[in-house]
Amino acid sequence: MTSELSLTENQRNYRLAVVPGDGIGPEVTQCALAVLDAAERAFGFSSTRDHIAAGAKHYLATGELFSTDIEQRLRANDAILFGSMGDPSVAPGILERGFILAMRQRFDQSVNLRPVRLFPGVKTPIVGLTPERCNLVIVRENTEGAYVGRGSTVHAGTPRAVAIQESVNTRAGVERVVDYAFRLASSRRKKLTLCHKTNILVEAGKLWQDTVNDLAARYPDVETDYVHVDAMCFHLPISPERFDVVVTDNLFGDIITDLGAVIQGGLGVAASANLNLDGCSPSMFEAIHGSAPDIAGMGYANPAGAIMSLAMCLAHLGEADAALAIEAATVQVLGSMEGLSGPSMGGTTEQIGQQIACLVTQMSQSQEPPLAGLSIMSGIKSTSIK
Repeated sequence: MTSELSLTENQRNYRLAVVPGDGIGPEVTQCALAVLDAAERAFGFSSTRDHIAAGAKHYLATGELFSTDIEQRLRANDAILFGSMGDPSVAPGILERGFILAMRQRFDQSVNLRPVRLFPGVKTPIVGLTPERCNLVIVRENTEGAYVGRGSTVHAGTPRAVAIQESVNTRAGVERVVDYAFRLASSRRKKLTLCHKTNILVEAGKLWQDTVNDLAARYPDVETDYVHVDAMCFHLPISPERFDVVVTDNLFGDIITDLGAVIQGGLGVAASANLNLDGCSPSMFEAIHGSAPDIAGMGYANPAGAIMSLAMCLAHLGEADAALAIEAATVQVLGSMEGLSGPSMGGTTEQIGQQIACLVTQMSQSQEPPLAGLSIMSGIKSTSIK
């Protein structure tokens, strides 16, 4: 998992695993790779790519999920670019638990990082919301909580059925995520908000709140705050400017980040990173939309989320200039679109990807820094590996 860095900047090479997956995943991933091609030519680095078959079609044909072979192939890379996974032909939970959760846990991708940024010109359903008011990052714990994949059902299929679903929170798991969130807040606007449900989930909530309180002494420059998760669903759309960095558990994070995506323009434009914090395993980068099998192959999928995830990947690897150029190019194209999905985008998935790739080339020749003060990349590299 070590990139091949030579003594000359022009020979920087990174090993990148590419998992297109299901539905619209291959389409948006192909766009991201076209943008990566443009960035490599423009900024003087290269990548060696390992395309890995996984997902519903592969599972139905082979029965393979997150096997030892796939794990070893992924582990040999510096980062993973992930499309999407899921299809009605496979029962819910098989791919999610058998591949996605298994990968996060095996590679110790303890932080799910989701920027919520409304960029200039991008349409939002929140009336009156301006870009200056919407610039936050949600830090979601990514390997514990309700997503540990543990539970059981007795008397299944009868009126006496009983289902038990476990949620596990450890001090070590919570602390590393909270510490990351503090470091990120310290590099941004210096405010950290814990989102939980401490009045009902008393034991887990106390563990999270105690951890925030204990770590706050290490970061005296960061102001701390608390919001119940149900209140967060009210405040986030109406007053997102209240928040800078939000830290939360796995389940609550899954929910409020989708709400955040809607605020910033929709699931198709939202990016995410699944970060391994100590560099012992590759981190994974993906758009937060699902596989959307109903529009697969129609050219209706917005590739912006996948391309922004690529930008986060490059920021994580240290290619900051390329990351900023990709982000700025994507924002410019998004701001010119009538709609952010379907026919109203004004072009197919591939055409939009090509527009962004061309703009990346142009921006690499510009003397002006892109998106000064507006970038979602702020703090990603400095806080990714402790």
